[in-house]
Amino acid sequence: MSTSRTTGQPASLLGTLLAQVGLVVIWMLLWDQITWTTIITGCLISILLGRVFYLPPVDFGGRISFWHLLLFSLRMMIDVIRASIHVAWLAVNWRYTPSNAIIAIDLHTRSDLILTWTVEAVSLVPGTIVVEADREERRLYLHILDVHDDIDLEKVRRSVRATEVRLTMALGSRAEVARLRAERSEP
Repeated sequence: MSTSRTTGQPASLLGTLLAQVGLVVIWMLLWDQITWTTIITGCLISILLGRVFYLPPVDFGGRISFWHLLLFSLRMMIDVIRASIHVAWLAVNWRYTPSNAIIAIDLHTRSDLILTWTVEAVSLVPGTIVVEADREERRLYLHILDVHDDIDLEKVRRSVRATEVRLTMALGSRAEVARLRAERSEP
C-alpha cells in the first residue's frame, strides 16, 4: 500500500485511479480521437507521469451540495452575461479610456481543489483574469478591466470571495464548510 508523501497516510486508490483516467482522457482529447492506440499510449503516459513526477494529492471531500451547486451555477451565468455585456460595451464605446488594475486577493480556503476551481471560475468571467495564484499564501493576483477607484476594487474583492464561498458550500469538505461557517459567525 502506498502512502502520501506529505502526510504519511495511505494514498487513496480511487483518487489515484481517477487521476490516471483523467490523464488518459486529456491525452485522447489532445489527439482528438478515441482509438486503441491513444488509449494504450495514454495509459502508458499516465503511469509514467505518475511514477516520474510528483503529483500532490488532491483531496476531494466527496461532498456535493446540489442546492449550493445550483446557486453557484446560476450566479456564475449571471456574472458571465453581465460582464460580457460590459466588456462588449467597452469595446464599442469610443470614449472609453483604459483604466485597469492588478490587485491581490487573499482567499480563506485551505483546499487546493477549491482554490483551483475559484481561479477557473474567476477567469471565466470577462474582464478579469488571474495572472498568478500563490498556493502557499492562498492569494490570487487579478488583472481587472475598467477600474476607476477603490470602490471598484472592493467590489471585485467581494465578488471573488463570494465565488470562493459558493464553491466551498457546493463542493467543499465538511471541515471546510464548518471552518467557513465559523469564520462568518465571528464578529
